[in-house]
Amino acid sequence: MSDGHGRTPETPPGWSAEQPPPYSAPQASPWTAPGSPTQPPYGQPYEPQGEAPQPPPYGPPGPQTPYPQPGPPQSGHPQPGYQQPGYQQPGYRQPGYGFMPPPALRPGIIPLRPLGLGDILDGTIKLIRSNPKAVLGLSAVAALLGAVPLAVGQALMLGSMGDALEDPETASAGFNGLYGVVAQYGGMLVSYAVQFVVVTVLTGVLTRILGRAVFGGNITAAEAWHLSKSRLPALFGVVGLMAAMMIVPMAVFLLVLAALAMNVSTSEGVGLMLGVMGLFVLVFIPYYLFITTRFAFAAPAVVLEGRGPIDAMRRSWHLVTGDFWRVLGILLLTSLLVGVVSGVLSVPFTLGGTLIGMLGAGSPGSAVAAAVFIAVGGTLSAMFSYPFQAGVSGLLYADRRMRGEAFDLVLQTAAIEQQRQGWVHASADELWHPSNSAGS
Repeated sequence: MSDGHGRTPETPPGWSAEQPPPYSAPQASPWTAPGSPTQPPYGQPYEPQGEAPQPPPYGPPGPQTPYPQPGPPQSGHPQPGYQQPGYQQPGYRQPGYGFMPPPALRPGIIPLRPLGLGDILDGTIKLIRSNPKAVLGLSAVAALLGAVPLAVGQALMLGSMGDALEDPETASAGFNGLYGVVAQYGGMLVSYAVQFVVVTVLTGVLTRILGRAVFGGNITAAEAWHLSKSRLPALFGVVGLMAAMMIVPMAVFLLVLAALAMNVSTSEGVGLMLGVMGLFVLVFIPYYLFITTRFAFAAPAVVLEGRGPIDAMRRSWHLVTGDFWRVLGILLLTSLLVGVVSGVLSVPFTLGGTLIGMLGAGSPGSAVAAAVFIAVGGTLSAMFSYPFQAGVSGLLYADRRMRGEAFDLVLQTAAIEQQRQGWVHASADELWHPSNSAGS
């Protein structure tokens, strides 16, 4: 019974009743049962004796052609069912889905294709696991240098608070004097200054390690430092420019707030000051997020592409253009994850140091113990947060180049060459230069 298009119910889709199946008769088996008729040679019709001829399985017989003959491919591309001479379709066959594209090459910590969020987070973890001595060792040193001044300042402040709890009348004067100011803010300022230096250096070194890890190569801390030290002046320039972009609005706000405080003494004036502070916070937070997102790739551009500070910031602005909200979302999610894990690692030590410092009544032993506890907590949290944030930023930079400049083609070519040679050579670092981008 036909369906109106020349096909019987048994006819497969795409075949008419006049067309035979795209294959000839199956090859006869060499094993036959006793007494069964002998199979004819391959290619000759089989006519069983004593039985009626059987019709072909898909409709009446027609002109016998061994292969379907669809029309030629359009636009130079092979169509389904059409096989060019010598053409072999890439990929592999999955039951029910036809040919699937081959998986992307993955010689190192990421697949060499545009990355998703899972690829970026997984690649960052693989960066830490693939070279833990260099990554975690350098991060621990940087974290310790930044945590010690802050821990000492907090321990001194907690010792003063212990004295105030025991004798508030006699300790209040000393706590509110110069000693209290130094204890509260001196260690914090020194810690921020140290972090400014060590985190900048660490970012450059970790970016160099990441650039080699994408191709599956390991690099020692000494070699990474040797390759990165010439880029440190430009890296400090980028960090200094970004710090100036943050400090200038805050300085203007403090001047305005000081002027209002000097000329206002009524309750309405206090409310005006609070309103100005709230407005500044509402404006400064989006400004901060905008600046940090737009220039998130400046450090990788300095280290991997060899650019200067201004050129690197211009390069980062160009890479983020067109994908701002995705980059911002990934950076915010990374900050949230880092904050949660860092808090879990540091809170027990911080609480222990706080209790020891407050209950030790300002004794030298309690101050030292409190400083050690706080420093250990800060070191553990920063030892994780520094490489994780640097890794996400570096892999986002690579992803944006793949998406905007077809940089994945350059990486795949280098990976094939690596497979041929069997090792990662130092010239792989030169692949990050923008002249190697396929889209440039």
